[in-house]
Amino acid sequence: MNTSLNQLSSLGVHGSTVSLRRHFVPPAAHLCGVYITTGPRHAAKVTSGSKTEQLSVCFTRTSPQPAQIMNSNGKSLFNVGYYSIHPDVSLNYQMNRFSDGSEQMLNEMRGVTPRIKNYADYTRELLALSEKAYSQNRLLHAACYLRSAEFFMFPDDRRKNASRLRYIQWMKEYYQIRDSQHFNVPFGDVTMSTYRFTPESPIGTIVFFGGFDSYIEELFAHQLYLFQHGLDVITFEGPGQGATLEEGRLPMSHEWHKPCKAVLDYFKLDDVTLMGYSLGGCLAIRAAAVEARISRVVCDDIVSDFREFPFRMLAPPARIAVSTLLKLGASSILSPLIGWKMKTSLVIDWGVKQGMHTLGAKSPYEFFKKTGAFETRSVSQLVKQDVLLFAGGKDHYVPLHQFYDQIQTLKNVRSLTARLFTEKEQAQNHCQVGNVELSLQTIIAWITGLKERDKQMGLSS
Repeated sequence: MNTSLNQLSSLGVHGSTVSLRRHFVPPAAHLCGVYITTGPRHAAKVTSGSKTEQLSVCFTRTSPQPAQIMNSNGKSLFNVGYYSIHPDVSLNYQMNRFSDGSEQMLNEMRGVTPRIKNYADYTRELLALSEKAYSQNRLLHAACYLRSAEFFMFPDDRRKNASRLRYIQWMKEYYQIRDSQHFNVPFGDVTMSTYRFTPESPIGTIVFFGGFDSYIEELFAHQLYLFQHGLDVITFEGPGQGATLEEGRLPMSHEWHKPCKAVLDYFKLDDVTLMGYSLGGCLAIRAAAVEARISRVVCDDIVSDFREFPFRMLAPPARIAVSTLLKLGASSILSPLIGWKMKTSLVIDWGVKQGMHTLGAKSPYEFFKKTGAFETRSVSQLVKQDVLLFAGGKDHYVPLHQFYDQIQTLKNVRSLTARLFTEKEQAQNHCQVGNVELSLQTIIAWITGLKERDKQMGLSS
């Protein structure tokens, strides 16, 4: 049996599950307890430190051609392909992210690309595309363009909230979301916008959320895909996310077990899979370290140290200066310095302003200071659940070393599965934009594999 890019294999070794799409060779064997490669005769070698042993193994495979999941309009929820649309890496990513991958959208975006030199140009052109698509009754395209334009509207832009609300309305209309599927979960003095999609006979419950800059309505297709594969799906916007931030004015907190507890309590849940997208991968690890009702954790993608993100926007000399000023607590020097850098860089300008808004920081210094709380090293040893880690081989946001860092620190988990997506799979970028269905297939196979493992071993979650 040969593994290919279109076939998912699961390898069971003494109760642990490692999903394989390619031969995974770590930079150093001691970084993680167990690495597995497969040979042509299904033999497996387990490398732990400098010791290698031969094991007998058992393979199971999903269908090489899984059923195509459709929305209510009879269209596939996902297309495959990460495209070159704009020469700027960040803008190109957002154009791919907020697209259905259709030839029509790609041609329209490429048509306006020569006129986009900055974020103001981007917002203007994408708003125009949204209006055009809406006038032609292309609701999904209109919604995608609108969200793409709204993404680069700064928090003080008076168009932002109206655009956000219209986007949510259009997405709910396109995917035919019923009012009965939406909940407002109490959390302190605010409520958290939450959706639930429950099949007749669920195979399990998955609770998930976004990260630094997403709206949960962006993930309707993900939710419906998991729902149509038999999972009870609950998604929510916690502090610093979506309506909880924009309407509840509640900034993001690193104590993510608290909003998770509120959701689990509200729906009376136990034995759940918790999944976080983007920065949510960091938040999921932090929540699992505290909340025992979480049995499985999916990090899509890993983020082991969020502070590294804003530092990567700076040139090396500036990084040294900012690091030193943070350690000294020199806010009166650091804030003006970052302010000056914001005037010279669109990426830094957007990142710092959005970061201050999301984290509730009153100055650039406070923003950089607050990012330090969003890390996993201090809590990873407390995680005892089954864990699935994702990373993109060419993620322009998350440095690849964080993937290996996160593997190394999860020393007490029940099982650990790490999956690196590649360019050959069109899933090399952040959160597998370009081949989202591949990541969802991997998650479903992982969950069902663990359920079967526990059943065979007579274990309770």
